[in-house]
Amino acid sequence: MAFEAAQKKMEEAGASPLAIEVFTRYAQQVAQGATGLIPEETIEPITEVESAEDFARGVSPEAARDALSKTVMLKLNGGLGTSMGLDHAKSLIPVRAGKTFLDIICAQVQAARAEYGVRLPLIFMNSFRTRDDTLAALPDDIAVDGLPLDFVQGKEPKLLVDSLEPVNWPADPSLEWCPPGHGDIFTTLSDTGLVDTLLEQGFEYMMTSNADNLGASPSAEIAAWFAQSGAPYAPEVCLRTAADRKGGHLARRKSDGRVILRDTAQTPDDQMEYFTDEHRHPFFHTNNLWFNLKALSALLHETHGLVGLPLIRNRKHVNPTDKTSPEVYQLESAMGAIVASFDGSQPVLVPRSRFLPVKTTNDLLTLRSDAYELTPQGRLELVVPAAPVVDLDKQYFQFVADFDERFPTVPSLKETRTFTVRGDWHFTAGVAFSGDVELSGSGALRAVENRA
Repeated sequence: MAFEAAQKKMEEAGASPLAIEVFTRYAQQVAQGATGLIPEETIEPITEVESAEDFARGVSPEAARDALSKTVMLKLNGGLGTSMGLDHAKSLIPVRAGKTFLDIICAQVQAARAEYGVRLPLIFMNSFRTRDDTLAALPDDIAVDGLPLDFVQGKEPKLLVDSLEPVNWPADPSLEWCPPGHGDIFTTLSDTGLVDTLLEQGFEYMMTSNADNLGASPSAEIAAWFAQSGAPYAPEVCLRTAADRKGGHLARRKSDGRVILRDTAQTPDDQMEYFTDEHRHPFFHTNNLWFNLKALSALLHETHGLVGLPLIRNRKHVNPTDKTSPEVYQLESAMGAIVASFDGSQPVLVPRSRFLPVKTTNDLLTLRSDAYELTPQGRLELVVPAAPVVDLDKQYFQFVADFDERFPTVPSLKETRTFTVRGDWHFTAGVAFSGDVELSGSGALRAVENRA
């Protein structure tokens, strides 16, 4: 049996019985023809969400400090950034003035600790590919006594599309494995018992976010809102614009009235027009999530760690950089889908400044540009009314090494609305642009020195 081979492979690699059981359940769903798709006709849009900014105006300093004193920050840090040509933790990319994602995250946490006089633990969910690099890069004073700096999410075999057998790839055996999506956090938390450890130490709330989203800094005001809401779980959402059509969104399932999360990979191809309609689905999901630790502990104990998140079946190549390599399924789940498991989940609308992800070098250029400033507290603040929309030619700028070669210094973009580059361009020092900029040309490198 294909699953027996995969199960044995996981067991030999040291996977826990719970991790093997979760993987097997998803594999069985795929074998039975499950796609994980959520058709539009099965859901209703969510059109009203409470605003954190409105609430924050009435939060007292004492309430904010008290809530933050009971909060833990957890960063999802399992990604290598292979789509950007990286072979190390994505969070080690320099973002501003030589400071990496990790440097800025630590600065944000340390600033909040100093301002409010709280412990505010910082914990990373690493993958088997990111742990060593991450721990080596963290400052000595970031750990909190009695708590780990990290835990490692599981790994699972990639399955061949045509047979569902675990793929064999002698050229690079590490490519036979993949992380099971950040929904694996619940499996790993169950195995480690970390939630109960946090409760024993007096913590009541946990905020999780992606390590590549530097907007998700500690917020005492949102912590106070969450504490006063009494909700077991709260995902942060932002108002959608035309630039946010790829982001997942919340919706209400018609069959039972539950709020659910739908991602791009869960939308039928012929219904993408609904998914990308920012008027039909006006809020997008930031993956900044707040948990009541007592409610989370109860759920994990009740389900024995089998929380039953919806399947995400991703079709990939075993070697992501080689489109001729065999096609495989990566069986994943999204942690935000846990919204359907709690009674009384309460989304909260937050400002766009809390969502600054870096998924491509387009995003990286924007954050490195003078459209943003990095404060001493580690916050990236927009200094213009709107960030420029950057679109770089993937052929020449997709990978960070190629991007850095062509942008040894970052041009001034604070006066631009759009910045589009087609072709192989090299940018020298002192370059400034304004308005709507589009550069195009042949394959030769071109030095850009004048204001467009």
